[in-house]
Amino acid sequence: MKIVIVGPAYPYRGGIATFNERLARQLIDEGHTVKIYTFTLQYPSFLFPGKTQFTTDPAPEGLDIVRALSSVNPFNWLKVARRIYKEKPDMVMLRFWMPYFGPSLGTIGRYLRRRGIKVVSLVDNIIPHDHKPGDKVFAKFFVKSVDGFLAMSDSVISELRQFDSSKPVAYAPHPLYDHYGPIEPKATAAAALNLDPDTDYYLFFGLIRDYKGLDLLLQAMACEDLQHSNAQLIVAGEFYGDSAKYYEMESYLGLRGRIHWFPEFIPDDKVRHFFNIADLVVQPYKTATQSGITQVAYHFCKPMVVTNVGGLPEIVPDGRCGYVVDPTPQSIAIAIADFYANRPDFSEGIAAQKLQFSWSRLTAALLSL
Repeated sequence: MKIVIVGPAYPYRGGIATFNERLARQLIDEGHTVKIYTFTLQYPSFLFPGKTQFTTDPAPEGLDIVRALSSVNPFNWLKVARRIYKEKPDMVMLRFWMPYFGPSLGTIGRYLRRRGIKVVSLVDNIIPHDHKPGDKVFAKFFVKSVDGFLAMSDSVISELRQFDSSKPVAYAPHPLYDHYGPIEPKATAAAALNLDPDTDYYLFFGLIRDYKGLDLLLQAMACEDLQHSNAQLIVAGEFYGDSAKYYEMESYLGLRGRIHWFPEFIPDDKVRHFFNIADLVVQPYKTATQSGITQVAYHFCKPMVVTNVGGLPEIVPDGRCGYVVDPTPQSIAIAIADFYANRPDFSEGIAAQKLQFSWSRLTAALLSL
């Protein structure tokens, strides 16, 4: 088939861009022709909470990526739609992760569908974690512009059904992020991060936003169950919001010396060090659909503590691959303390669970639409 993906890709950075590029490679390996249409302007700078939208990594080899789409220019949306139509693709996949992009992607989808092009969407969230005015209106506009959906969690499917109860929805879990390098000895990772290889570490990884619950984890460290633990926390990721409150919590909760901060966007070639040094990956999210962090943890065979929100319990079976807990400091503290006190072996469960997260399973679900 001739397939067009519309969404983030190089030179944009982040998990969705990484996912789209990895998906394109899988489809190419399966014999399809793939082109990615990405943005010339993704977010206006005043709407972007981080330091930069762009990666410093070299361009990915072997991928056909076209920068064409402006998220703010309606004339551009029609121009891009016409350009895609002229290529006569068999399928166009629109990547939808927040309602802000509903007008641009929805306009493209409508134009192509009216001309007989099959349009599907891979939906990460139909309603974002951080609610804003207009979210439901923009999401509804988008939902009407496609023929079918692919979701990576049951919670997203439930949300989609609130907007459309008839269009087909395929399901496949988020595949493994398997391109961040090999499993390496803890000592090697410790040397790369300038940390003590003989210390126990648990990891909070990824962009730091309110809904991801880092504040819950810091409060958990002050709970009696965890207060006297020798294990230390690594926080690795760029702040998307106010960083001061977390550093203030570190101070007034008495956590100084127990946290190692890496407050920056972690490039692909450094990701492996953080997962290889960690004994445990903690995702104390307050809300969630699915998370790419779980799939990085699985790639590096790391057990997890996740909260019982959204699609996380679907991906991390409690007692087999880690702990599923309530999104409260006490529950998080008890799980981390139990892990270091009892050292349960989750390796067999993790190895079995990983088998479900193949890219071919996701492409099969996508093509079934």
